[in-house]
Amino acid sequence: MGADHDHSHDGHDPYDAVPARGRALRLGIGGPVGSGKTALTAALCRALRGELELAVVTNDIYTTEDADFLRREAVLPDDRITAVRTGACPHTAIRDDISANLDAVEDLEERHGGLDLIIVESGGDNLTALFSRGLADRQIFVLDVAGGDDVPRKGGLGVAAADLLVINKTDLAPLVGSDLDMMARDAARVRDGRPVAFTSLRERPGAPEVTSWVRAVLREAREAVHAAAP
Repeated sequence: MGADHDHSHDGHDPYDAVPARGRALRLGIGGPVGSGKTALTAALCRALRGELELAVVTNDIYTTEDADFLRREAVLPDDRITAVRTGACPHTAIRDDISANLDAVEDLEERHGGLDLIIVESGGDNLTALFSRGLADRQIFVLDVAGGDDVPRKGGLGVAAADLLVINKTDLAPLVGSDLDMMARDAARVRDGRPVAFTSLRERPGAPEVTSWVRAVLREAREAVHAAAP
């Protein structure tokens, strides 16, 4: 599965997949407000920065708060973190008009040659938010247990078709009455075999389940590019 992997449940995508050869893998991270997207992005940067060349693009509607948080946490050098103000529904900037995000991604690659991975974190959106294949080669969709244990059952393109579904903040499940076993069953049924990871960044700050998945995706993408080389 290279960068041209087909999201078979993504509806109409106005952009074609971009060949991965000669550029960094692009990983989209989406999900509702408060689900833990920025915290997960920070965790991935901390876990992978010693072995990979990384950069991040964050999306907020009017502010640069997510980028500012990552800089304060010093997860990467400041010049490897770029903020995009979408000015409207964040879904638009990752799917319908991806130009601002593409410009940010390409600028990072131009300034930092040899990047391995660029994470594009979407602003908060609803359960339908799916990245265009023209922007992200793979997508993680993040939910949190406090949003309700019925959310995986409701589906939506983000929940059903993202390459990895992360159900975050599992440590809160006893406090909010969420049934993790039911969430696992519902997610498995809705996602038709696509992987699901349960995480608690409070208990496991390195997000080992997600970090291992990212490493595997990178290996797979590199092998696909190598196999396609003349």
